[in-house]
Amino acid sequence: MSDVTVILNRAQQGDPAAAQALLPLVYEELRKLAAAKMAGESAGHTLQPTALVHEAWLRLVGNEPSQQWNGRGHFFGAAAEAMRRILVENARRKARLRHGGQLQRVDLTSLDIANTSDDDQVLAVSEALDKLAARDPVGAELIKLRFFVGVSQAEAAQLLGLPERTAGRAWAFARAWLHEELKKGR
Repeated sequence: MSDVTVILNRAQQGDPAAAQALLPLVYEELRKLAAAKMAGESAGHTLQPTALVHEAWLRLVGNEPSQQWNGRGHFFGAAAEAMRRILVENARRKARLRHGGQLQRVDLTSLDIANTSDDDQVLAVSEALDKLAARDPVGAELIKLRFFVGVSQAEAAQLLGLPERTAGRAWAFARAWLHEELKKGR
């Protein structure tokens, strides 16, 4: 049993110091995952990995440090969902009309054909993911963990308590389904 699981169990039993002990253990892991995810974002992206982790932590623990977690997998699944929602909210905020709507900053030295913004992709993935969750909740959780948190397939299987081969099949279906769903929206 990992240190995180032990501390999560202590928190469930009502230990008020458990939430404070949890932060140093999970912070670095969440920070690495957020940094990996944010490395693929555009250069003008305003959300930094540290800010993403802090916001996710506040949403996870917030004013209620006695949150009930059913183990490490449940905690990191909730962290993936929190990061997804933060990225989606950030993308929606940037797309609002008062923030320039669909306008994009263009570097005048390299006027190429404009591509679909990363924010549009995040919104499209989020909408498709909501549809997938209604059809295949496990596949949706795998997509969240792999796409929004950046964990490997083996880690995602472990976090969800699935055999790796089962997770592989669920991942293949979810990825194919998501690809087809996103293709429809183009």
